[in-house]
Amino acid sequence: MTSAPAVPAALRPYVAARVPYDVDFGAPGVHRGLPSTTLTLVLPLDEPLRVSWPGEAGSPHAAWGSLSGLHTAPAAVHHDGAQRGIQLALTVEGARALLRRPAADLAGALTDLDEAAVPSALRELPERLHDLPSWPARVALVDRTLAVLAASSGDPAPRAEVARALALLTSGTPVTGVAEEVGYSRRRLSTLVRAECGLVPKAFQRVARLAAARQLLGRRPLAEVAARCGYSDQAHLTREWSALAGCTPTTWLRDEFPFVQDHGDDGDAGSEHD
Repeated sequence: MTSAPAVPAALRPYVAARVPYDVDFGAPGVHRGLPSTTLTLVLPLDEPLRVSWPGEAGSPHAAWGSLSGLHTAPAAVHHDGAQRGIQLALTVEGARALLRRPAADLAGALTDLDEAAVPSALRELPERLHDLPSWPARVALVDRTLAVLAASSGDPAPRAEVARALALLTSGTPVTGVAEEVGYSRRRLSTLVRAECGLVPKAFQRVARLAAARQLLGRRPLAEVAARCGYSDQAHLTREWSALAGCTPTTWLRDEFPFVQDHGDDGDAGSEHD
């Protein structure tokens, strides 16, 4: 990863992370894009980003601007040995402010910016980035573009009670407790959360727990990671990791953690460039 200034304060409600990357993997290959509670927008520089859902025929997707919604399965990110670009993690609120649509519209999908019915300023961004000579200039262009979109957004924020529910689910509050806190039945809560982000509360919470575990893997013993992230035990952590990430924590540590460790952890849990 390359160094970059922090996301501007005015954008932080909408952009959880903004990461310029210039990575030499050493050889062509595939790495895993983990599920996340944020949407992922990738703006590659040298060649279209190639992403697919493993095991799904017809899912390979290549685009100069790739947008993926919330999902509960790992994405396969294909590379020829090196990649450059800028990746953003957009919050559920950011989907409304920057994309002009709820995150649910993009759930489980890999979408080309040209096909996503997003504002023209976003569709034009990949080509404009190619004309710039330096990382600071590229990052500044992205920040300016997003700031203009945020300032001119006409879409309302998610309903306050839905935003509160998502925060509680992320913190590990049981679904029943979340429903009681926001004053809805579990069925009504499920309908509203799914309509906003594309996942039902339980699935959203599983993804949030995986994201929390991902931040600690390789830095704490597995049993401690399980306890701190709300899993009943290490075996529960392993089952959930296998179901959502497509591999065991041990396999992920072997295959992916050296890259994360060597290039820095941007805090974006569940993106193409983890």
